[in-house]
Amino acid sequence: MIFPFLQIDTEAITLYEPTSVSLISMAIKGGWVMLPLLLLSVISLYIIGERWWTIRKASKQDVHFMNNIRDFIVDGKISSAKHLCQMETSPTARFVEKGLERIDRPLSDIQAALENVGNLEIARLERGLPMLSTISGGAPMLGFLGTVIGMIQAFYNMSQAGNNIDITLLSGGIYTAMVTTVAGLIVGIIAYFGYNYLNARIGSIMHTIERNMIDFMEVIQEKGSKK
Repeated sequence: MIFPFLQIDTEAITLYEPTSVSLISMAIKGGWVMLPLLLLSVISLYIIGERWWTIRKASKQDVHFMNNIRDFIVDGKISSAKHLCQMETSPTARFVEKGLERIDRPLSDIQAALENVGNLEIARLERGLPMLSTISGGAPMLGFLGTVIGMIQAFYNMSQAGNNIDITLLSGGIYTAMVTTVAGLIVGIIAYFGYNYLNARIGSIMHTIERNMIDFMEVIQEKGSKK
Protein backbone atom coordinates (compact mmCIF):
# COMPACT_ATOMS: atom_id res chain seq x y z
CA MET A 1 0.00 0.00 0.00
CA ILE A 2 1.45 3.34 -0.99
CA PHE A 3 -0.25 5.33 1.77
CA PRO A 4 -0.71 2.97 4.71
CA PHE A 5 -2.06 5.73 6.88
CA LEU A 6 -5.09 6.08 4.57
CA GLN A 7 -7.15 3.08 5.57
CA ILE A 8 -10.84 3.16 4.75
CA ASP A 9 -13.28 0.81 6.32
CA THR A 10 -15.46 -0.08 3.34
CA GLU A 11 -17.91 -1.96 5.51
CA ALA A 12 -18.71 1.21 7.42
CA ILE A 13 -19.62 3.07 4.26
CA THR A 14 -23.33 3.20 3.54
CA LEU A 15 -24.69 4.48 0.28
CA TYR A 16 -27.47 7.05 0.45
CA GLU A 17 -30.18 6.50 -2.12
CA PRO A 18 -32.52 9.49 -2.35
CA THR A 19 -36.15 8.64 -2.71
CA SER A 20 -38.05 10.22 -5.56
CA VAL A 21 -40.88 12.58 -4.70
CA SER A 22 -43.85 12.89 -7.02
CA LEU A 23 -45.62 16.15 -7.70
CA ILE A 24 -48.90 14.73 -6.41
CA SER A 25 -47.38 13.77 -3.05
CA MET A 26 -45.81 17.22 -2.79
CA ALA A 27 -49.13 18.90 -3.55
CA ILE A 28 -50.90 16.81 -0.91
CA LYS A 29 -48.18 17.63 1.62
CA GLY A 30 -48.65 21.33 0.91
CA GLY A 31 -52.09 21.29 2.48
CA TRP A 32 -55.14 23.37 1.68
CA VAL A 33 -53.05 26.29 0.40
CA MET A 34 -52.29 24.24 -2.71
CA LEU A 35 -55.95 24.27 -3.76
CA PRO A 36 -56.22 28.04 -4.36
CA LEU A 37 -52.75 27.98 -5.95
CA LEU A 38 -53.95 25.27 -8.33
CA LEU A 39 -57.00 27.37 -9.17
CA LEU A 40 -54.85 30.45 -9.78
CA SER A 41 -52.53 28.47 -12.03
CA VAL A 42 -55.44 27.27 -14.16
CA ILE A 43 -56.85 30.80 -14.41
CA SER A 44 -53.50 32.32 -15.34
CA LEU A 45 -52.79 29.71 -18.02
CA TYR A 46 -56.26 30.20 -19.48
CA ILE A 47 -55.87 33.99 -19.60
CA ILE A 48 -52.41 33.75 -21.17
CA GLY A 49 -53.57 31.28 -23.82
CA GLU A 50 -56.83 33.05 -24.62
CA ARG A 51 -55.27 36.54 -24.76
CA TRP A 52 -52.36 35.27 -26.85
CA TRP A 53 -54.76 33.85 -29.42
CA THR A 54 -56.87 37.04 -29.45
CA ILE A 55 -53.85 39.32 -29.79
CA ARG A 56 -52.40 37.10 -32.48
CA LYS A 57 -55.57 37.44 -34.55
CA ALA A 58 -55.69 41.19 -33.93
CA SER A 59 -52.11 41.66 -35.15
CA LYS A 60 -52.84 40.01 -38.50
CA GLN A 61 -53.50 42.62 -41.16
CA ASP A 62 -52.98 42.92 -44.89
CA VAL A 63 -49.85 45.02 -45.48
CA HIS A 64 -51.62 46.76 -48.37
CA PHE A 65 -54.77 47.54 -46.37
CA MET A 66 -54.12 51.23 -45.74
CA ASN A 67 -52.86 51.75 -49.29
CA ASN A 68 -56.08 50.26 -50.66
CA ILE A 69 -58.13 52.44 -48.30
CA ARG A 70 -56.22 55.49 -49.50
CA ASP A 71 -56.89 54.63 -53.16
CA PHE A 72 -60.61 54.06 -52.53
CA ILE A 73 -60.99 57.36 -50.67
CA VAL A 74 -59.10 59.33 -53.30
CA ASP A 75 -61.26 57.80 -56.05
CA GLY A 76 -64.42 58.51 -54.05
CA LYS A 77 -65.27 54.81 -53.63
CA ILE A 78 -66.35 55.04 -50.00
CA SER A 79 -68.64 52.00 -50.21
CA SER A 80 -65.76 49.88 -51.54
CA ALA A 81 -63.57 51.10 -48.67
CA LYS A 82 -66.27 50.14 -46.14
CA HIS A 83 -66.60 46.71 -47.73
CA LEU A 84 -62.84 46.22 -47.47
CA CYS A 85 -62.99 47.10 -43.76
CA GLN A 86 -65.76 44.57 -43.22
CA MET A 87 -63.62 41.87 -44.83
CA GLU A 88 -60.83 42.49 -42.31
CA THR A 89 -60.95 41.51 -38.62
CA SER A 90 -58.15 43.73 -37.32
CA PRO A 91 -58.67 46.68 -34.91
CA THR A 92 -57.39 49.01 -37.64
CA ALA A 93 -60.18 47.94 -39.99
CA ARG A 94 -62.82 48.60 -37.34
CA PHE A 95 -61.70 52.13 -36.52
CA VAL A 96 -61.20 52.98 -40.21
CA GLU A 97 -64.76 51.82 -40.87
CA LYS A 98 -65.98 54.09 -38.07
CA GLY A 99 -64.07 56.97 -39.63
CA LEU A 100 -65.58 56.28 -43.05
CA GLU A 101 -69.06 56.48 -41.54
CA ARG A 102 -68.23 60.04 -40.42
CA ILE A 103 -66.21 61.07 -43.45
CA ASP A 104 -68.50 64.03 -44.24
CA ARG A 105 -68.21 65.47 -40.74
CA PRO A 106 -65.54 67.90 -39.46
CA LEU A 107 -62.05 66.52 -38.93
CA SER A 108 -62.30 67.01 -35.16
CA ASP A 109 -65.37 64.77 -35.01
CA ILE A 110 -63.68 62.11 -37.12
CA GLN A 111 -60.55 62.18 -34.96
CA ALA A 112 -62.60 61.95 -31.75
CA ALA A 113 -64.51 58.96 -33.13
CA LEU A 114 -61.28 57.23 -34.14
CA GLU A 115 -59.73 57.79 -30.71
CA ASN A 116 -62.81 56.36 -29.00
CA VAL A 117 -62.78 53.26 -31.18
CA GLY A 118 -59.04 52.86 -30.66
CA ASN A 119 -59.45 53.03 -26.88
CA LEU A 120 -62.23 50.45 -27.02
CA GLU A 121 -60.08 48.13 -29.10
CA ILE A 122 -57.17 48.40 -26.68
CA ALA A 123 -59.50 47.80 -23.72
CA ARG A 124 -60.83 44.71 -25.46
CA LEU A 125 -57.29 43.40 -25.94
CA GLU A 126 -56.38 44.11 -22.31
CA ARG A 127 -59.36 42.20 -20.93
CA GLY A 128 -58.16 39.72 -18.31
CA LEU A 129 -54.74 41.30 -17.85
CA PRO A 130 -55.60 42.96 -14.51
CA MET A 131 -56.49 39.52 -13.16
CA LEU A 132 -53.19 38.15 -14.47
CA SER A 133 -51.32 40.98 -12.77
CA THR A 134 -53.12 40.25 -9.50
CA ILE A 135 -52.19 36.56 -9.72
CA SER A 136 -48.53 37.40 -10.35
CA GLY A 137 -48.42 39.30 -7.07
CA GLY A 138 -50.94 37.31 -5.05
CA ALA A 139 -49.73 33.75 -5.73
CA PRO A 140 -46.30 34.21 -4.06
CA MET A 141 -47.99 35.85 -1.08
CA LEU A 142 -50.35 32.90 -0.80
CA GLY A 143 -47.35 30.59 -0.95
CA PHE A 144 -45.67 32.53 1.84
CA LEU A 145 -48.86 32.18 3.87
CA GLY A 146 -48.50 28.42 3.54
CA THR A 147 -44.89 28.78 4.64
CA VAL A 148 -45.88 30.60 7.81
CA ILE A 149 -48.62 28.07 8.53
CA GLY A 150 -46.15 25.20 8.09
CA MET A 151 -43.63 26.77 10.44
CA ILE A 152 -46.30 27.46 13.05
CA GLN A 153 -47.40 23.84 12.81
CA ALA A 154 -43.81 22.62 13.19
CA PHE A 155 -43.12 24.66 16.32
CA TYR A 156 -46.51 23.79 17.76
CA ASN A 157 -45.76 20.08 17.38
CA MET A 158 -42.39 20.60 19.05
CA SER A 159 -43.99 22.43 21.98
CA GLN A 160 -46.49 19.61 22.45
CA ALA A 161 -43.78 16.93 22.33
CA GLY A 162 -42.16 18.14 25.52
CA ASN A 163 -38.88 16.34 26.15
CA ASN A 164 -39.55 13.82 23.36
CA ILE A 165 -38.52 16.20 20.57
CA ASP A 166 -37.93 14.46 17.27
CA ILE A 167 -36.35 16.01 14.21
CA THR A 168 -39.28 14.79 12.12
CA LEU A 169 -41.58 17.17 13.98
CA LEU A 170 -39.64 20.12 12.61
CA SER A 171 -38.76 18.68 9.21
CA GLY A 172 -42.39 17.87 8.40
CA GLY A 173 -43.50 21.46 8.94
CA ILE A 174 -40.54 22.85 7.02
CA TYR A 175 -41.30 20.48 4.12
CA THR A 176 -44.87 21.75 3.98
CA ALA A 177 -43.64 25.33 4.14
CA MET A 178 -41.16 24.90 1.29
CA VAL A 179 -43.71 23.17 -0.96
CA THR A 180 -46.19 26.03 -0.74
CA THR A 181 -43.43 28.60 -1.27
CA VAL A 182 -42.22 26.90 -4.44
CA ALA A 183 -45.76 26.45 -5.76
CA GLY A 184 -46.62 30.11 -5.14
CA LEU A 185 -43.45 31.31 -6.82
CA ILE A 186 -44.01 29.08 -9.88
CA VAL A 187 -47.56 30.36 -10.37
CA GLY A 188 -46.47 33.96 -9.79
CA ILE A 189 -43.53 33.74 -12.21
CA ILE A 190 -45.70 32.27 -14.98
CA ALA A 191 -48.32 34.99 -14.50
CA TYR A 192 -45.69 37.73 -14.31
CA PHE A 193 -43.89 36.82 -17.52
CA GLY A 194 -47.19 36.16 -19.28
CA TYR A 195 -48.51 39.56 -18.24
CA ASN A 196 -45.43 41.43 -19.48
CA TYR A 197 -45.32 39.48 -22.74
CA LEU A 198 -48.97 40.20 -23.51
CA ASN A 199 -48.52 43.87 -22.58
CA ALA A 200 -45.61 44.12 -25.01
CA ARG A 201 -47.71 42.61 -27.80
CA ILE A 202 -50.58 45.00 -27.06
CA GLY A 203 -48.14 47.93 -27.07
CA SER A 204 -47.02 46.93 -30.55
CA ILE A 205 -50.64 46.86 -31.74
CA MET A 206 -51.24 50.28 -30.15
CA HIS A 207 -48.35 51.76 -32.16
CA THR A 208 -49.78 50.23 -35.33
CA ILE A 209 -53.23 51.68 -34.62
CA GLU A 210 -51.78 55.13 -33.94
CA ARG A 211 -49.72 55.05 -37.13
CA ASN A 212 -52.70 53.95 -39.21
CA MET A 213 -54.87 56.58 -37.56
CA ILE A 214 -52.43 59.29 -38.59
CA ASP A 215 -52.33 57.92 -42.14
CA PHE A 216 -56.12 57.86 -42.32
CA MET A 217 -56.44 61.44 -41.09
CA GLU A 218 -53.89 62.55 -43.69
CA VAL A 219 -55.95 60.89 -46.42
CA ILE A 220 -59.09 62.65 -45.19
CA GLN A 221 -57.29 66.00 -45.15
CA GLU A 222 -55.97 65.45 -48.68
CA LYS A 223 -59.45 64.58 -49.89
CA GLY A 224 -60.90 67.64 -48.21
CA SER A 225 -58.28 69.95 -49.69
CA LYS A 226 -59.08 68.73 -53.22
CA LYS A 227 -62.75 69.63 -52.95
